[in-house]
Amino acid sequence: MPDFATHEVFNQPEPLVDTNLFETNRPLQDALRFNAPGLDPAPLRELGALAGSAAMQAHARLANVHTPELHTHDRFGRRIDEVEFHPSYHALMAAAVQAGLHGAPWGASGPNPHVLRAAGFMLFTELEPSILCPISMTYAVTPALRGNPAVSKDWAPRLTSRSYDPRLVPFSQKAGVTMGMGMTEKQGGSDVRSNTTRAVADGSDAWGPRFRVTGHKWFFSAPMCDAFLVLANTEAGLSCLFLPRVLPDGSRNGLRIQRLKDKLGNKANASSEVEFQEASAWLVGEEGRGVPMILQMGTMTRLDCALGTSGLMRQALALALNHTAQRMAFGKRLIEQPLMRNVLADLALESEAATALALRLARGYDRRDDTHEAAVARLLTPIAKFWICKRGSAFAQEAMECLGGNGYVEEGGEGVLARIYREMPVNSIWEGAGNIMALDLLRALRGGDAAAALAHELAPARGVHPALDHVIATLPMRIELLATEVEARRLAQEVALAVQAVLLAQTAPAAVVDAFCASRLGGDWGHAFGTLPARTGFDVILQRALPQ
Repeated sequence: MPDFATHEVFNQPEPLVDTNLFETNRPLQDALRFNAPGLDPAPLRELGALAGSAAMQAHARLANVHTPELHTHDRFGRRIDEVEFHPSYHALMAAAVQAGLHGAPWGASGPNPHVLRAAGFMLFTELEPSILCPISMTYAVTPALRGNPAVSKDWAPRLTSRSYDPRLVPFSQKAGVTMGMGMTEKQGGSDVRSNTTRAVADGSDAWGPRFRVTGHKWFFSAPMCDAFLVLANTEAGLSCLFLPRVLPDGSRNGLRIQRLKDKLGNKANASSEVEFQEASAWLVGEEGRGVPMILQMGTMTRLDCALGTSGLMRQALALALNHTAQRMAFGKRLIEQPLMRNVLADLALESEAATALALRLARGYDRRDDTHEAAVARLLTPIAKFWICKRGSAFAQEAMECLGGNGYVEEGGEGVLARIYREMPVNSIWEGAGNIMALDLLRALRGGDAAAALAHELAPARGVHPALDHVIATLPMRIELLATEVEARRLAQEVALAVQAVLLAQTAPAAVVDAFCASRLGGDWGHAFGTLPARTGFDVILQRALPQ
């Protein structure tokens, strides 16, 4: 037989596998030391090794290739409303639950459990973000679920358990459970007060006032969770209700999955449209006060949106650095080419600033009993969710461009960048898109503690950089001028950049701080990544960001 081999394959970078994602992430380590000094990094080091392993990366690929399938009926015609997942999905879910990303802070006794969990969430996002949707909702539900003490008593221990059990059986037969939420309807979107789903009183039992729910939800993520918090209209108005998939007696609740959403990204996760047909549900909180009650859950998931995008940024940057450090072009490695160095350094600045802001926000959730920290959490939640998530898609596109066609093609390790690019918009849209977050910032600023909390956060960086000094001095006036609906996005951007610069001034090398302040605050920057000034300390920035 003739030999049809025509060439030897060379100059193709080795994939970034079997790398400890925590040990190689210096910005994350520094942000942790700043926000949670004395934190034991051992669990993160263990999770970093797992998330960076080739075996888990294979699970992530398979869970996205073999997407969820809806089975509305069994072979005999009985309604079952079940979603079937590839085994790799369950392997990923089990790993995330074992790491405590779904609820460990609520059962922890040590300091800084939310910061520890936030760092773990970011590391796992680098492995596979879409399965973290039910993980995030389970984490976020505990504060709101306390609005029904009886349900909380029965379910809370299982919500923090590190056992993953995907079976649809009564909660009493499971060591661990997951929970989701349902707010959005066809006619309203973010305007949940236009919801039409109705709930009719149906007596009371050990879990309190019971209702029969009839209506629909247009976006209902992770429909195979064990229970959900949903919004429905009772006689007193829009109320928050606890709605399990399987009732205590073992019968299936009246939740019908109409179809799964065909989404841009987030492929491994099942998002659905559902209808409720006389579904049993129990009141959570005060009847008629459903929106503020369920927003306790929404606030926590907004934190996870910022954490998730920060993790995706780090993953995209690491893949770009790994590729350019090996790939030769025009007689040099790509990372040695001056213009490529500018692009990579600019991406590294953006990634580190996102990490710093996201973890600072998580610290606020650890110290909610502290007046200042509570005010910071209220202020930074919409800012971080708006700005970090808004930067994600442009960041992923630029990182993909560093790999050229290798990044655009969905094959092999570098093909993950295409998946990252598709994933980026979901965190910006989910739990309130940009306008909702900017308007929520205005509401936060109307609180009496917000301005004082912001001033306190900015004070430690005075004298670090002229551009930052100017921002700190003028920001109070800018807040007064921009605190209108039409300019709320600009205000969110300016506050986000100021806080990011201040955090970097306390955690990062001078080269990082100088480049960030000169570009983002001082205006020595263009409208695209890779437009840093020539005086930038590229060597320091790139060395700090390398994933090896």
